[in-house]
Amino acid sequence: MLRGPTSPLLPSEWFQKSAMGYLADRPDWLSLYMLWSTAAALVVLGALLHRTLYAAGFSKAQESAERWAKAGAVQRLAMRVLAPLGTLKRELVMKEVRLFFRDTTQWSQLILLAVLVVVYVFNIKYLPLRGEGITFFLINVVPFLNLVLAGFVLASIAARFIFPGVSLEGRTLWLLRSSPLAMRDLLWAKFWVGTLPLLLLAIGIVGVTDYLLQVSTFMFLVSIFTITFMTFAIAGLAIGFGTLFPQFETENAAQIPTSFGGLLFMMASIGMIGGTIILEARPVYGYLAARAFNTAASPVEMVLGFGAAMLLCVACTVIPIRVALRRLEATERG
Repeated sequence: MLRGPTSPLLPSEWFQKSAMGYLADRPDWLSLYMLWSTAAALVVLGALLHRTLYAAGFSKAQESAERWAKAGAVQRLAMRVLAPLGTLKRELVMKEVRLFFRDTTQWSQLILLAVLVVVYVFNIKYLPLRGEGITFFLINVVPFLNLVLAGFVLASIAARFIFPGVSLEGRTLWLLRSSPLAMRDLLWAKFWVGTLPLLLLAIGIVGVTDYLLQVSTFMFLVSIFTITFMTFAIAGLAIGFGTLFPQFETENAAQIPTSFGGLLFMMASIGMIGGTIILEARPVYGYLAARAFNTAASPVEMVLGFGAAMLLCVACTVIPIRVALRRLEATERG
């Protein structure tokens, strides 16, 4: 039997009882009364709101209306926090934040993102990693491979929110390009505005999943180290490819990641994630083998493996942004 969520306080339940009572020749007058009385009460409430708010809203919507822009408590706090950056960089960061929250097609998708992250975390929780036949290597290898899945999640989020950053400037990019504003400041403002929330999400995902998997301290530190550098690399690739393959004529931000540049960005991100995991696989395996057989792990192997992975992530962060900067600086001033 397929059942849906129900409650005696929901109008859907009242309608179901009323309809079933009518079909069974046993009318449920209470449900019918609750259904219509609630509808009538909402009509009255809507009329009251209309009478109170419509005239003021209509007046303010006119071109000659007088409007006052007042900074809220959150905006004033953000201004104080960003004050050390200077006026120019602070306003660039605030511009990116305002544009994000003003576009409902952007922030409304955070709800779907939150649902997907919750499903991902619970899928990790119910992995059968305890019981007979589960070895020490399997318990520690699964959390390490979990970094690949977390990287894919971060890459898809960056493709949706960071990759379209330059393209969403549209025609206003020519105004910014013609101004005394340095393109370096513009790119790094977009980078940090997109990277910091992504980094918090990445650390949260890895931290929660590692806690649910009950990993060792070594694997926890490796996971945090790896996901932090991969987040910076993914954001750098998103800014770089988004600048090299802009879609200035596209008004819908959801269509920008499906372009050819978005495909190249995802392929580059997958390559970076795979390369990072491969470089770290040998030192992680050496440490687990040393723990399993009570031997000493090679420090040289760890330094080389993790150092190479870090250099790869740093290169994927800096090089795409520098290439994007040269592309913007080479653009003809309008």
